[in-house]
Amino acid sequence: MSAPPRSAVPPLTGAPLIFGTLALSLAVFMNVLDSSIANVSIPAISGDLGVAPQQGTWVITSFAVSNAISVPLTGWLTTRIGQVRLFVGAILLFVLASFLCGIAPSIEILIAARILQGAVAGPMIPLSQALLLSSYPPAKSGMALAFWGMTVLVAPIMGPLLGGWISDNYTWPWIFYINIPIGLFAAWATWSVYRERESTIVRLPIDKIGLFLLVVWVGALQLMLDKGKELDWFNSGEIVLLASVSAVSFIYFIVWELGDQHPVVDLSLFKGRNFSAGVIAISVAYGLFFGGLVILPLWLQTQLGYSATDAGMVMAPVGILAIILTPFVGRLIPKVDSRKIATCAFIIFSIVFYLRSRYTPEVDTMALIIPTVIQGAAMAMFFIPLTSIILSGQPPDKIPAAAGLSNFVRIMFGGIGTSLTTTLWDSRAALHHSQLAEHTGPQNPAFTQTVRALTAQGLPEPGAWAVIERTLSVQASTLAATDIFWISSILFFALIGLVWFTKPKKSAMSAAAAGAH
Repeated sequence: MSAPPRSAVPPLTGAPLIFGTLALSLAVFMNVLDSSIANVSIPAISGDLGVAPQQGTWVITSFAVSNAISVPLTGWLTTRIGQVRLFVGAILLFVLASFLCGIAPSIEILIAARILQGAVAGPMIPLSQALLLSSYPPAKSGMALAFWGMTVLVAPIMGPLLGGWISDNYTWPWIFYINIPIGLFAAWATWSVYRERESTIVRLPIDKIGLFLLVVWVGALQLMLDKGKELDWFNSGEIVLLASVSAVSFIYFIVWELGDQHPVVDLSLFKGRNFSAGVIAISVAYGLFFGGLVILPLWLQTQLGYSATDAGMVMAPVGILAIILTPFVGRLIPKVDSRKIATCAFIIFSIVFYLRSRYTPEVDTMALIIPTVIQGAAMAMFFIPLTSIILSGQPPDKIPAAAGLSNFVRIMFGGIGTSLTTTLWDSRAALHHSQLAEHTGPQNPAFTQTVRALTAQGLPEPGAWAVIERTLSVQASTLAATDIFWISSILFFALIGLVWFTKPKKSAMSAAAAGAH
């Protein structure tokens, strides 16, 4: 699958460097933003198109499935089309798909447009990494990924906030229309700067069987993760069937790809210690991070009475330290062992989730915001050093494939983390509720006293029971959430050992960047 190395291209300087960095960052921001912006708009979309909210969730699922399938194809597509053509073409198709989403008159057309949008979004993130690395000299390659990292960190937080604001103040199609001017500018600017820096194109045979198996196992797995909670997981025949199809096709996919001369996904990358350990570390950590990103606002809204906007405001400060510190981390990468920076990130993540594991239903806003602000520092020290380890020493023709495959695994773990977290939250809440309920009833003096106090305030006895039931539910859900935060804290700390299993060169980022030239 490997293309021969292209001739060296010099780093960009001056205005072209600034212009190119801005264009690539905007494209990535638009891409990542769109993966989360529709989440809070599902009720508005479902109501406007006359479908149930459960059908509306396919707007999210369809994007996730097609995106997950296309990401690992980046390396193979790059060898056939070229980095720059593929990236600019993906942006333009993304803009077209966004327009089709906005004008969709039915849920079926909207889902079809989202499938197209997710498919063309796949190669954009790994290709933006490869193009950025080729734009900067080795000494400043950490700064290149710092700019890239800021967009990836901020966009998932901005998505729900922006989506909710647009849905409340305008109409839902505008969550897609805003991509049009951003995408057109990013495509024009990227082509203007990079068209003379195209990578070598090699016409390789199409691995049809590998492509088919990839589509089947990833599609079945993504559908299982998205629909598992709704269908009660393995109590559902549909989920059992999806799991079986995914597992069998995955095994066949691995065997086929390892034996094929021109595989659609280059699994040989996992032979490298830095790549395999780095990918596992960044993917597991991302799954834990994303699970927390889902569970915290859900807990605030469903149990503590926070509005969607208020919950968003609690989550938003995570971007403050991330934006401030990311450029400094970028400067440190060539000078400091990436493993030390990643270790600091995991220690901070562990502390943040430990603080959250101490939450009670009476937690105040400041206690919620402080760990969120601190988490921004961990995020700034998370993506860049681990990405530098993963790409360390990769030859130029391997960087798009390595970036694509690592992003694919990370995205899949994000979905797995979300599904496991929400399922675990429900099961632990049910367990805690049953344990708390054991202490209710006439035989418990505290329960009887509480009922009397509530009835003395004018509530009928069934109303008093309802108040107590609501209190038990809030307490049980809170205990379940803190259980998850505690487990996450332990796992983040354990990941430090995996980081030190890697052996990056003295300047890992420089090696990776040098490989991009």
